[in-house]
Amino acid sequence: MSSHETVDLKALTAETEFLDYNSDTVREFVAKALPGEGEAGEGLSDTEKAVRLYYAVRDGINYEVYGSRMTRGEFTASAIIKHKRGFCVHKSIVYAAAVRAVGVPSRIVYGDVRNHLSSERLRELVGGDVFCFHSLTSVHLDGRWVKATPVFNKLLCKLYKIAPLEFDGTTDSLYHPYDENGRRHMEFLRMRGEFDDFPYETVVDGIRAAHPKLFRSDDELAEGSLTGEAS
Repeated sequence: MSSHETVDLKALTAETEFLDYNSDTVREFVAKALPGEGEAGEGLSDTEKAVRLYYAVRDGINYEVYGSRMTRGEFTASAIIKHKRGFCVHKSIVYAAAVRAVGVPSRIVYGDVRNHLSSERLRELVGGDVFCFHSLTSVHLDGRWVKATPVFNKLLCKLYKIAPLEFDGTTDSLYHPYDENGRRHMEFLRMRGEFDDFPYETVVDGIRAAHPKLFRSDDELAEGSLTGEAS
């Protein structure tokens, strides 16, 4: 779906198979990020809620590619929060669900990028420096769509010498093109579209086709640790 199409914003706050924000797990996650009496985030603007939830996802769920299970049930927001880990695809699902839980419309965005944060071993498994189906989230705030990428947590950014990506709710939060030493870090090569819910077959089959060495079995990625490899 193009970001320029007329959309039903109310429909984009609905719970879905993967954005299961009415689950106790997701509700507890949101309430912890937006403390206060009554409903979570009471008294905060939508933008303030979206920003707080961004940091809760960015730093509260560990970024890790290795060892991820790729079965359908592993991609619900509640399952990801329980595991407390995941890569860009997982973390974008959690953020899309969390903002919907407080009434903010969201969609999930996919694209192909060059120079995805990675170790030498991960580049070997990916087959180079192009990562397909990189994921972020688009949120509707103050009458317009803004892109947010709550993916790389602060610790991992420190280890790989890139600045953590911030979000203020008013401007797009995409990957910085250069790392802290001025070296090119990430560049978008192709946008694949925006979706109302996680397109499981499209994304998982697409990653499997583009990066077959990354899979240790049909439904599980290779074992390892990005934190350990950075060290």
